[in-house]
Amino acid sequence: MVSTTDLKLFTPIKLGENLELKNRIVFGPLSRGRANADRVPSENNELYYEQRAGAGLIISEGTGVSEQGYGWYHAAACYTDAHVEGWKRVTDRVHKKGGKIFMQLWHMGRQSHSSFNKKGEVVSASALRCESGHTRDANYNVASLETPRALKTEEIAGVVEDYRKSAELAKQAGFDGVELHGANGYLIDQFLQSVSNHRTDKYGGSFENRARFLLKLVEAVKTVFPSYRIGVRLAPNGGFGGMGSEDNFEMFTYTMEQLSKHNLGYLAVLDGDSDLLNFSSKSRL
Repeated sequence: MVSTTDLKLFTPIKLGENLELKNRIVFGPLSRGRANADRVPSENNELYYEQRAGAGLIISEGTGVSEQGYGWYHAAACYTDAHVEGWKRVTDRVHKKGGKIFMQLWHMGRQSHSSFNKKGEVVSASALRCESGHTRDANYNVASLETPRALKTEEIAGVVEDYRKSAELAKQAGFDGVELHGANGYLIDQFLQSVSNHRTDKYGGSFENRARFLLKLVEAVKTVFPSYRIGVRLAPNGGFGGMGSEDNFEMFTYTMEQLSKHNLGYLAVLDGDSDLLNFSSKSRL
């Protein structure tokens, strides 16, 4: 019988210069809806992550980077001092168990609901409503997805700053790194995919333009964490949130090639499609 000590899965590994993981098991992000009404992690959040600190690395649930980007009932956020204090209690408990934890930075874009923010609006790359599925409003009532307002070109720098600031607060809260949630039809994905991005400015049209928002986020977050403490999550063929564009193979190959220049800690690629291995074999990464 093979001992667990003979399996590399249970052996330590180092990411980058000094991020030591006690094993090679990563606990993936999963939104649980257990935060308090003020979006501060609750005691249930603390216990949840502590119980999973046996993994070498935990990726937190999707965490709202701003009021504008928030849109999941009782999800946690990280854009106020109160949020930082709540997350500190989580990271302390994970670290006491010998684990490491990254925060997943999340802006829901058009999959949010206007009831979650004071301005009463939903924003996206373009004013295109997601025609598939539904959502929950701030009172947990089933609600139709709304037509978003397209972000103005001059507003995008502010959204990038929201991500950077949230990463900075995550660092203050004791997180070991961050992951940019660019999958599942949320805001980053909405910029990447032609089905949801009909812009005619420098953030739309060509592969270079559609990837620009994500790459600006990477550059911004790199001012807070070194590149090996940053991950990116993508779903090239995912259909969630009304996604699915004819040029996805070429678009995501380009995007991954650009990301590879940043020497990130990891790239998480999600896909339930049987053609994923074919996509990977065609990729030049």
